[in-house]
Amino acid sequence: MTTIKKLGIWMDHSKANLMEFTTDPIQTKTIELKSTHHENEPGFGKNETLKHNKQQHQQSEYYKTLAEIIKEYNEVILFGPTNAKAELLNTLIEDQHFAKIKIEVKQTDKMTENQQHAFVKEHFTHTLSIH
Repeated sequence: MTTIKKLGIWMDHSKANLMEFTTDPIQTKTIELKSTHHENEPGFGKNETLKHNKQQHQQSEYYKTLAEIIKEYNEVILFGPTNAKAELLNTLIEDQHFAKIKIEVKQTDKMTENQQHAFVKEHFTHTLSIH
């Protein structure tokens, strides 16, 4: 019998807290958007297109980093207060590597780390009883 690996990700557009669902106490690993501060460079603030493209590229890299981690799991719950989770899901749906991974999305408010752990436990414990 293979072990089903489950992951909870609380995320917004700049930070993701990854919590693997195990029988042990849940540990949180944080991934943050890599931001490069070019705002102080001459002319950078005036070029909105350049600024927007740089932000889009950084966001794309952030989602790619999360996608690489998600590939290692069978079930994933994406939750948080912004639409970043839906944006990530849309990029994952386009890639066949994620076709066999059960990915759910839930809207939540900002949460403390303990609330995030409780949410992940509740979600995966509840899905266990349904199956």
